[in-house]
Amino acid sequence: MKKDNKKFSDQIAPLRDEIDSIDSRILSLLARRQAQVEKVVALKKIHSIPVYHPAREEDLISRLRLQSQSHGLDPDFMEDLYRVILRQSRVKQTQKMEHKGVKPNARVLVIGGAGQMGALFADLFTKSGYEVRILTEQDWDHAPSLCRNIDLALVSVPIEKTLQVIEKITPLLPPGAVLADLTSVKKEPVAKMLSAHKGPVLGVHPLFGPTLSCLDKQIIVVTPGRDGTACEWFTEQLSLWGAVIVESTPGEHDEIMEIVQALRHFATFCFGEFLCNRQAKLERTLEFSSPIYRLELGMVGRLFAQDSALYAQIIFATPERRALLKEFILSLGRHIEMLESNDKQLFIDQFNHVAQWFGPFSDQAMRESTFLIDKLIERF
Repeated sequence: MKKDNKKFSDQIAPLRDEIDSIDSRILSLLARRQAQVEKVVALKKIHSIPVYHPAREEDLISRLRLQSQSHGLDPDFMEDLYRVILRQSRVKQTQKMEHKGVKPNARVLVIGGAGQMGALFADLFTKSGYEVRILTEQDWDHAPSLCRNIDLALVSVPIEKTLQVIEKITPLLPPGAVLADLTSVKKEPVAKMLSAHKGPVLGVHPLFGPTLSCLDKQIIVVTPGRDGTACEWFTEQLSLWGAVIVESTPGEHDEIMEIVQALRHFATFCFGEFLCNRQAKLERTLEFSSPIYRLELGMVGRLFAQDSALYAQIIFATPERRALLKEFILSLGRHIEMLESNDKQLFIDQFNHVAQWFGPFSDQAMRESTFLIDKLIERF
């Protein structure tokens, strides 16, 4: 046995040495790749080109998938590997782009800059070389001087205070200053900005929380109000920071957010509250759970780990949102008869009707959720 062990050790040693050598070459190539990325960053910075180039990335992934097959490698593995490499590259680029200002001599006033979201944007503008001023509730006596000669006034306050703050700040703004807000509803704030301020107006809604380290591939919805040309530098700056800009009307934005935010958060709240009232044994359910249950329960737990007041503002923001949620609750009540009559066929018919309505998205959802589940299994 000892002789066999020695024979194995002698045979495997050169193989492991070669693997170690290959790993060193891979690291060297990654370092060379990063050096080229640095050159790309410098060029993009000069020309104010956004970091994220979706077509370029997808073309690269498609090409590598084909090449991996000819080399006997798993295309999914190759895609996963390069998604990580590309993500790291984008983050590095974005961090450097934070120091590039589209309009570097501009003065930015962040109203509510002491709050988390306001502080995030104040920090981004500061890193890009802008003169940043902060206006908090305690600073209104200094508001006239803070507003002097500013190029952008960014309102970042709770939803219920937004209209009041817009009305209060606009008489102090220079006529040519861009007035924008970061509120998660857009119809009323944009209408208020348009009526109160005669200069450029832009509604902005970041679809992310304030704890991000960078804006890489984060979605920001913009709803133009007035004088889009004067607002271009601001939207270009958002793109330069790595954000993906989605343009919408205030009405379309609010209608979609009723589903994307209010309905989703409220349905999650209802599920969590039901589990709480039932005193479900969460830890025990996880022992019995499939990865998809853990993923779903993780999203419920994520909601309850955050600020209840913030979610109350989002869910109860407008009469339209509350009306939609009442409609949702009534729709659940319609299923009681199906359960009481044990009507499996009705369930199957309704299931198939909804499946047909979802159409091709169901296949996409299956692929994406499978990817997430696989990642969850790898992690835990």
